Amino acid sequence: MKDFSNKYIFFYISGVVVVTAALLSFVAEELRPLQQRNLEIEKKKDILRSVGKAESLDEVKNKNIYIENEFVKYFSSSIVVNNKGEKIEGKDAFEITKNLKAEFSKPENQRGLPLFIYSKEDGSVKYVIPMTGKGLWGQIWGYLALNDDFTTIYGAVFDHAKETPGLGAEINQKVFQKKFPGKKIFNENGIFVSIHIVKGGADPDDTHGVDAISGGTVTSRGLEAMIRDNLKPYEPYFKQQMIKSDE
Repeated sequence: MKDFSNKYIFFYISGVVVVTAALLSFVAEELRPLQQRNLEIEKKKDILRSVGKAESLDEVKNKNIYIENEFVKYFSSSIVVNNKGEKIEGKDAFEITKNLKAEFSKPENQRGLPLFIYSKEDGSVKYVIPMTGKGLWGQIWGYLALNDDFTTIYGAVFDHAKETPGLGAEINQKVFQKKFPGKKIFNENGIFVSIHIVKGGADPDDTHGVDAISGGTVTSRGLEAMIRDNLKPYEPYFKQQMIKSDE
């Protein structure tokens, strides 16, 4: 009788485990499209924020529809280039951006480099570059908008997975991000120098330096490396566009 009881308990627990696993798998599968949709909206929101858009987000009822409409309105085009500065046909910039970390794990000559083109109301355009990197505790990412001179920063948005609150996590605060507009990624001789995150504060006359986050040294270094490493492959394309604008 005892043996029968033990077998019953074993089969009962096994059945519960199997049914629970099946239900969890079903729920996860059903939620995947919603999760993917939320991820896409979040990325579009950050791309918009990098050029100062999505200002009315807190005032609208349906935030998703608002973001979609704003994105279509201001980002009517995008391109993908390679590390030679050539446009790659048949590749979608946003699809690459959705898994940028995987794209940047490829050899440099095999990467697709996405560029989102912002059409401003006055007719000027800005170019938004998505970025991914590593902070102190995990992944960091961002979007850097450049003026059409391809050297002057127009706007910046950064975020993180799990940096330290009050320290490295401050990269996602406007007070830090607003230090980037006006800074330059090429020097006066046309050499790519990127942006330097300066511990203790950048010289006000330094067009390439930004104040580091107080107490967030490792995250600041990670952010500096992310900007440099993500922008460098675009250099041939940027320089080609600079030459065209001078002709």
